Amino acid sequence: MAMDETHMRLDGNAAAGMLQELFVHETTTTRAACAVCGRVAELGAQHLYMHPRAPGAVIRCNTCSNLLMVVVHAGGRYRVGVQGCLWLEMEEPAASA
Repeated sequence: MAMDETHMRLDGNAAAGMLQELFVHETTTTRAACAVCGRVAELGAQHLYMHPRAPGAVIRCNTCSNLLMVVVHAGGRYRVGVQGCLWLEMEEPAASA
């Protein structure tokens, strides 16, 4: 019997464990690839625009000024847009001894 995509498809909740591991990493060392110029750099090395009273922050590529990421915290929620990134890459934290 051939396997089609319905045999591999799960509800998104099945990724809960992986997502929980992913979003506890130190994010300033997360590498991102700019969708415009292709530059790969750590988020901590990019240009940050924010105001102390603003509900969020804008991160732009330090090479071409492309909008990489927008983070907003309001109403008890965070909203993260990563429309300007081709991908994000995080290293696993070292295992505790």
